[in-house]
Amino acid sequence: MGIVAAVLVALVAVLHGYILVLEMFLWDKKPGRALSGFNAELAAETKALAANQGLYNGFLAAGLVWGLIMGGDAGRGVLVFFTSCVVVAGLYGAATANRRILFAQALPGALALAAVLIAG
Repeated sequence: MGIVAAVLVALVAVLHGYILVLEMFLWDKKPGRALSGFNAELAAETKALAANQGLYNGFLAAGLVWGLIMGGDAGRGVLVFFTSCVVVAGLYGAATANRRILFAQALPGALALAAVLIAG
């Protein structure tokens, strides 16, 4: 795999690790509330739901790191799968929750996926 593809995948993995932290641990704190736009009361009410979302973002990050570590054709297959998952999750989030997700999640995932596919 090319260096550009590896760097883009790694950046997407870091992004999803950051989202995990925001959603699982900081949702009802200032950084998490800035992300969601929720007031303190709504953030407290939705904390468990956000933590669940954060866990799924962590799984995406773990899958991307796994694919990078594996390398070769098997690793490429893992990366295609997990970057595709990132794109689908981003498109769904943009359609159902907030359009910013299209640019914050789907676009970086799509760029990483394209780089992995081009690198062959």
